[in-house]
Amino acid sequence: QLQASGGGLMQAGGSLRLSCSASGRTLGTYAMGWFRQAPGQEREFVAAISWSGGVTQYADSDKGRFMISRGNAKNTVYLQMNSLKPEDTAIYYCTSGSSTTTLRTRPDYWGQGTLVTVSS
Repeated sequence: QLQASGGGLMQAGGSLRLSCSASGRTLGTYAMGWFRQAPGQEREFVAAISWSGGVTQYADSDKGRFMISRGNAKNTVYLQMNSLKPEDTAIYYCTSGSSTTTLRTRPDYWGQGTLVTVSS
C-alpha cells in the first residue's frame, strides 16, 4: 500500500513537499516515484528514484524545479516541488516498480493520490 500526503493549495512560485510511505508486504528492492494527472489530461511521469537513491529520473518539464529523494528507511519517498506553476496543478500519485526505467512507463503499484493546486 502506498500512502501519499502533502498536497494542498499554493500560490505560483511557492513550494510543496509531497511524501509517500509504502506499507504492508514488501519484498526485495523497488524503485519509487511520482506521476500526476491534470484535469482532462492523461497521467504523466514526474520523477522516479531507485532503491538505493543513487539513480533518479525526471520529466523534462520538472527538471531543476522538482527533486525526488528517499528516506533512510527506504520505504518513504519525497517530492520537493519548487517554483510551482499553475500548470503543476494535478493529482499526484505515488508509485513503485522494479526499477526507475520500468516505473517510468509501467509502475507496479499506485497510491491513492494527493491533490496539488497552484493558483496564479
